Amino acid sequence: MAALTASLAASLTIAPAASADPQNPVPPPGSSPVCAFYDGDAPTVYGERGDRVSQIQCMLANRHYLPWSALDGRFGPQTFLAVRRFQADHPPLAPNGLVTEATWSALRHAGPSRTNPLPHPPM
Repeated sequence: MAALTASLAASLTIAPAASADPQNPVPPPGSSPVCAFYDGDAPTVYGERGDRVSQIQCMLANRHYLPWSALDGRFGPQTFLAVRRFQADHPPLAPNGLVTEATWSALRHAGPSRTNPLPHPPM
């Protein structure tokens, strides 16, 4: 058991920031790696609930488009408006509130970009 623990500890010190999925690299500086609900790009729209919506909300909060208190796994009005604001700030995305493959990609690769960040949750 001690050998296994030592081996695991050694592997973590070799590449602590390595991403397990090369298609979804380590988040850009200023964002947080806490979003781990969904790793796909299926279309997601107003009214949906679940892991896809939680992932969108978490990424929007990391990028200062949605307050952390709004993370509830439901694609409601506040999430819809946050998606539209994000899309408007990231041309050529159409600010329509529909999270398509292009919006998923932009969310995963964008850093914080709002000039007035929303408050972060207390640590």
